[in-house]
Amino acid sequence: MTTQHPRHRTAAAVLAGSLALLLAATGCSSKADGGKGGDAADGVRTGPGVGAGTIRLGALTDLTGPYATLGKSIVQAQQMWADETNAKGGVCDRKVEIVVKDHGYDVQKAVTAYADIAPDVVALPQVIGSPVVAALLDDIERDEMLTFPQAWAASLLGKDPVQVLGTTYDVDMIAAVDFLTRTKGLKKGDTVGHVYFEGDYGANALEGSTWAARKAGLKVAGQKIKATDTDLSAQVSALRKEGVKAVLISAGPAQTASLVGVAASRGLRVPVVSSAPGFAPQLMKTPAAPALAAMLHVVSAAPAVSSELPGVRRMVASYKKKYPDSPVDSGVLSGYNAAQLIGADLEKACEAGSLAREDVVKAHRTRKNADTGLGTPQDFSDVDRPASVESYVLRPDAGAVGGLVVAEDAHPAPDVEEYLASRTR
Repeated sequence: MTTQHPRHRTAAAVLAGSLALLLAATGCSSKADGGKGGDAADGVRTGPGVGAGTIRLGALTDLTGPYATLGKSIVQAQQMWADETNAKGGVCDRKVEIVVKDHGYDVQKAVTAYADIAPDVVALPQVIGSPVVAALLDDIERDEMLTFPQAWAASLLGKDPVQVLGTTYDVDMIAAVDFLTRTKGLKKGDTVGHVYFEGDYGANALEGSTWAARKAGLKVAGQKIKATDTDLSAQVSALRKEGVKAVLISAGPAQTASLVGVAASRGLRVPVVSSAPGFAPQLMKTPAAPALAAMLHVVSAAPAVSSELPGVRRMVASYKKKYPDSPVDSGVLSGYNAAQLIGADLEKACEAGSLAREDVVKAHRTRKNADTGLGTPQDFSDVDRPASVESYVLRPDAGAVGGLVVAEDAHPAPDVEEYLASRTR
């Protein structure tokens, strides 16, 4: 990789310590090395989060709330990437550090945490939670902080520093309806249930399913639920009365397990398709596992971690070696992919001579075929479009790493471009 300024690589020390040590360190101020900007000795322009020898990235995560398992996986995967990167000399001859803040899926805690770390980091490769991201959007845009949310609502598009990775919830639900009509015998006049969380996640997923159902001549019976609703018996009863021939669910793993388990026990054995956040491998160790294996599919922008893709296999092997007591789930893939992408953005910005936040964002937006080998290539150049419109279809398998295997490789739903065009009119 050539650069526009002289650089002499030196061996960087591997970041030491386990996750516990990483979390313990997050309370420490790092303002001394972050600086307000200027040119470093190597001629690279710097800014907040970038010093002569370090680049600091931030993670606003959930380690104690409803998505604690996901948060832990993403944090560990990104720390693994940082350790690997530092062992090879770092980024732009600088050691990468990740400052982790746990908000416990509490929006106010997240706002406080952002204010605490914002002066000290150059980008955020992890922000968990649609409500959290929504609350921080104005600050992120003001600070020109390149941010990869672990949230996929289409409402996050159109903002230069905010990058939804992969597909959005609506695009995935269009793929889900296409899957049901192609493979499960749904036909015009049939009714499809859609159980969805209140808020941006569920609303955007419902937008996609409603549009796709209308195109296919199907009816949608919606059931809005809260994140605290973990017994979906009432929803199953309502869907039975509607005579649904399939069910979509855009919620969390607990809700998916309840929906499928209750439906199976009451004789509503219809196909169920979940958004990616609705599945976790731990479900395959619950009493609902047989019903999940028989009835459930998952639409996802990312492949299963059991995928044979060489990049995925290497990542899984490294993660198992580094964290032998932790499960390998979709959060590992999501976190590692995001870290690799942001690392490439930083390298590109470095080559152009500036690691200032706004220049990292500019470098990111020039990338039209970003491919980490962990799924489909992504186009970041159009701020108003999803980075990808290709969805995988996965199915549960208790014997597979991560509890899922690939049922269908990534592909765009036939009508997705028409849908995206309709959104811009």
